[in-house]
Amino acid sequence: MTGATNDDGCVFCGVLAADTDEANQVLHRAEHWVVMLNRYPYNNGHLLLVLNRHEPMLGACTPAELEEMGRLLAAMERALHETMHPHGFNCGYNGGSSAGAGIPEHLHLHLLPRWTGDTNFMTTVGDTRVMPQTLDQVRELVQPALARILAAAP
Repeated sequence: MTGATNDDGCVFCGVLAADTDEANQVLHRAEHWVVMLNRYPYNNGHLLLVLNRHEPMLGACTPAELEEMGRLLAAMERALHETMHPHGFNCGYNGGSSAGAGIPEHLHLHLLPRWTGDTNFMTTVGDTRVMPQTLDQVRELVQPALARILAAAP
């Protein structure tokens, strides 16, 4: 892994420095990015793509980081499509705390599989999410497909 991390307690820098990928829900480490499960998912299969250096904004990425980002997002989408069969996807990032970023200091992108009708009264009324799979179950489902897709990519 290249790039600098930060010692200010950034959760992503902690994951980047750790050697326990399974415990940190890391699915894949690439040259510039790490693919991982979101620990607080919006829904099942909510993946994160985390830059491997402490940088807050997409505009500061190098051309190589942007190229790898596109390749990884496409592979993540394909792996989720093959394993979870969603009807669609949401993908994006929140640049800064005023844009809703929970960890605004460290660039990360969200990829969420979506199903028609996947919101329900529990989220709206009860402020509670119902997750039919654990993070470990999602990792066991998606990680092999992601590894196979990335190994086959040129």
